[in-house]
Amino acid sequence: MPSAIPALLRAILVWVLIMLGESAHGVLRRLLFDADVLFALRQVSVGVGVLIVFAVTWMCLPWLRLRSARGALAVGAVWVVLTLAFEFALGRVVGLSWAQILAEYDLAQGGVMALGLLAMGLTPWLVLRLRPAASKVGTAP
Repeated sequence: MPSAIPALLRAILVWVLIMLGESAHGVLRRLLFDADVLFALRQVSVGVGVLIVFAVTWMCLPWLRLRSARGALAVGAVWVVLTLAFEFALGRVVGLSWAQILAEYDLAQGGVMALGLLAMGLTPWLVLRLRPAASKVGTAP
């Protein structure tokens, strides 16, 4: 039975959940910690962000209805593109320069967002491999 919600829209809706989790994580980090440790915390929080992406993906995998590695990697690629657009737009809205935004992705400058994006892109594939029965929800035995 075809889904009432197209696959791309399901991927985007799950990405919105991920962004809500990541945003809540960022707000808590800013509320709970002093500004002088925020750079170090941003580096550590990429790992926490990866855990958020993994947890949301794990919970939503049956609804995403991923059936193949190719489909899972396509969803991951969509999430990466959406996240880059979101991060760049948000950075500009809050007044960051392009150099400041790009520094977050430059490993040589201590930015680890590129690693976080790589993990985000691969997470649907990894979750599909670790939880293969979830992709079969709704199919006949």
